[in-house]
Order: sequence, then structure tokens, then C-alpha cells
Amino acid sequence: MLVATLVIATYITILIANAGGLIDEIIISQLRYDITSNLARMPGWGQLPEAEKTAMIEERLESAIRAKGLDRPFIERTFLYLRDALTLSLGRALFLTSASGSKQVSVIILERLPQTVLLFTTGTILYSILGLFIGLQMARRPGGVFDKVASFFAVVTQVIPPWFFGILFLLSFAFYIRIFPFGGMVSVPAPRDPFQKFLDILYHMALPLFTWIFSLVGSWAYVTRNLVVQIAEDDYVIAAKAKGLPESLIMRRYILRPALPPIITSVALAVISSWQGAIITETVFNWPGLGSLFYAAIATLDAPIIIGLTVVYAYLLVATVLILEILYGVMDPRIRTGG
Repeated sequence: MLVATLVIATYITILIANAGGLIDEIIISQLRYDITSNLARMPGWGQLPEAEKTAMIEERLESAIRAKGLDRPFIERTFLYLRDALTLSLGRALFLTSASGSKQVSVIILERLPQTVLLFTTGTILYSILGLFIGLQMARRPGGVFDKVASFFAVVTQVIPPWFFGILFLLSFAFYIRIFPFGGMVSVPAPRDPFQKFLDILYHMALPLFTWIFSLVGSWAYVTRNLVVQIAEDDYVIAAKAKGLPESLIMRRYILRPALPPIITSVALAVISSWQGAIITETVFNWPGLGSLFYAAIATLDAPIIIGLTVVYAYLLVATVLILEILYGVMDPRIRTGG
């Protein structure tokens, strides 16, 4: 089922990204422009008759179209693209390039991946740990003052997207108070000393990292709180309390262990999702990660980049789900017994 899901999702992505053949038309137009530009630099090109110029351009264009397989039917081309995508033969970007000037999709993605991992994976791990701790504190006294305040905070931050908080924090801390920069990953010009550059990156990273944690820690704490409260009402937990077992032992052995599968699942999927960055949030903070790359690829209709990012995420997601399915039996004896 995971393999079938991967194949179907990738093929649908190819159909959407190619926009019913629109990308092929853009490629052909780009080929025509490149061929015309190269021929225009040939000596004596200006003295040739217009009919001969047109014939030469069309002849070379037909050869380039056949070389790229664009002369085949659209459906056949989509299956060729599917084969390349599933084998991670991501090819070359149409318009975007890496900082070194490479148009290889894999090079462009790998160049942006460390920035995304640095910011969003770090933020995901931090808000998961902090949310777990807050959720456990909320579950100790359901309906108490701390539980109500934290639940209200969770509801508010859940319905407001992180990029909106990013705009508010930029206005507050960058424009008015002026203690943080407006965006980017490093100052211009960047410090030459490695340690100073590291501190400068942390300085630029502080506000988007705080925004990411602030906007998501509440919902994670609320989910943890609900899981713990629900499990605490099960018969075997009530029986353990009736036996007089210590509260710490009940929490660790009777409550947290059954709650581990959904918690681990949420953390794993959140970490994998963080590797894709956040399109609007990265754009707001001008952070050079995969999210801003996704935005640039969509804006320029760079289909190879869009397909490459989607396929890489699909492979990560499928592998993560497969590993989680195996770990469920280890973490929860009830699943192993049911199997």
C-alpha cells in the first residue's frame, strides 16, 4: 500500500506540475530562444535570407525536441517522467540555479536542505519536547487554572498560521524595538571569522525559531494533555492507583507507554515535514531554505524542482511510516498481541 501510494502521488504531482503540457510548451519556447540566440552569434547570419534562417531554426528545434522526447504523446511522456522521478533521476531545473550556478535539481535541493534542517528541524524538536512537558503538567490537574490558560493558548495559536505571527514579531522586534534583523540568514557582508559567522547565523535564526516554537508548542501540548487524560481514565490505570503505586511509576509505566505510539508518530511526521520547510514563513523571514525554493519554483513554473521536492518528501514519508509500523509493536504490547 505504501508503494502504491508513492507511485500514485508522484504521478499526480507530475500531471499537476506539467499543467496539461504547459511546461512542455515552455521548454520548447526556451529551446527555440536558445537556438535562435546561438545562431545569431554565427558569422554571416545576418546576411542569410529569412526563409533560410527559419529553416535552420526549425531543423535544429526538431532535433532538440526529439532529443528531449518532447515529440512523444503527452501520456507517454508522463510515464517517462514518472520513471525518472521514482529512480530519483531528477534532471535539470528549467530556470532556477544553485549558488554555484548548477542547474542540477539534486544539487539545488541539497544546497538548501541544511538551512531548512537548521531552523525548522531544530524548532520541531524543541517544541515537541517543550510541548510534551507542558502537556504532562496540564494533565496533572485537568480543568485547573494552568490547564485552562494553556488550552486557550493552544486554541489561539492553532488557528493562526505561523507566518502571521512572523509578521507581527517582525513588526514588534525588528521594526519598533529593533533588537532583531528583518530577515535573512546572515548579515551582509557576512563575518569572515567562523565563530563570529556562527553567532551571526544564530542571531538571524532567533526570531524565526521563536516564531515556529511559539505557534506550534500549544497544539502539541494540548494533544499530549488529551492523550494522557484519556489513558488515565482506563481501568488498568485506576486499578494501579487503587493498589497505591507511586504516581511517577503510574505515569511512566501505565500512562506514557501506551501514549508513546501516537506521540512518536506525531514527532516523526513533524520532523520529516520540517525538512520541507515552510513556504510562506521562509518567505516572510527571507530564509534560504527548501520552503523558499518551493515558492520560487512555483512562481517560475519550474516543474523539475517541484517534482523533485515532492518525490524526496514522499520517499521520506513512506520510509518513516514503514519504520513506525515496525516500532509500534515494540512500543505497545497491545499491538503486538493483536497482530
